[in-house]
Amino acid sequence: MAHNQNPIGFFDSGVGGTSIWKAVRKLLPQESTIYVADSANAPYGERSSEEILALSIKNTEFLIAKGCKLIVVACNTATTNAIKVLRSSYELPFVGIEPAIKPAALQTKTGKVGLLATKGTLGSALFHETVLANATGITIYEQEGTGLVPLIEAGLEDGPEAFALLEQQLTPMLANGIDTLVLGCTHYPYLIPALLRILPSYVSILDAALPVALQTQNLLLNNGLQAAVGQQTTHEFYTNKEVAVLSRFLPKDSSIRVTFTTHF
Repeated sequence: MAHNQNPIGFFDSGVGGTSIWKAVRKLLPQESTIYVADSANAPYGERSSEEILALSIKNTEFLIAKGCKLIVVACNTATTNAIKVLRSSYELPFVGIEPAIKPAALQTKTGKVGLLATKGTLGSALFHETVLANATGITIYEQEGTGLVPLIEAGLEDGPEAFALLEQQLTPMLANGIDTLVLGCTHYPYLIPALLRILPSYVSILDAALPVALQTQNLLLNNGLQAAVGQQTTHEFYTNKEVAVLSRFLPKDSSIRVTFTTHF
């Protein structure tokens, strides 16, 4: 069996994609990784499609220059606005992230699902294709998570301001009878402690972390790119903003190195 010790690349508009990185690392502990946190340009959800594509290309080329064998676009907004272009422009495999509409549609008992996502995701063509393909017979209540990403990027994800915003944004969904809430941004799993204080116990919370990790595993296997077991792994994180903020979301581990750079 062929093995490839090159790292898996990840990029996001900031720290949110670390929720995806954690799931991939747990499933694939033999793999080294490189993560790009483009926090200086967060949130992507407030930017135009053209800006999102340009930033995604810049992040991708940084990771390719670092020798990555596969790239996880660990950002819903970048996936929905850029992944088709990335896949057609570069030879290595890409894993994208879409809101978990399909599992929500299979799980809901009331036929009513809430979706908390960024403006950039909700307004994208790929998102609407996903809804049309997977949400037949259910009602999706969309809510733009205005102001949430900047709070998470500032390390205030469990503070009173985040709680107040979530309460305001979730109240209409709850009034409409949702029993499932889909988190349509990789930053939002860090809001789960606050969400659990707001949501009734019958409302399930879904995110894309495990499906993305499984898809990453499948692509590695199908392309002969998996690393050999038992080799030393490294995990490099690059941010163009505060190292301390990104470090807050990472485990304490000697294999992890966080570096400030302006090269993307």
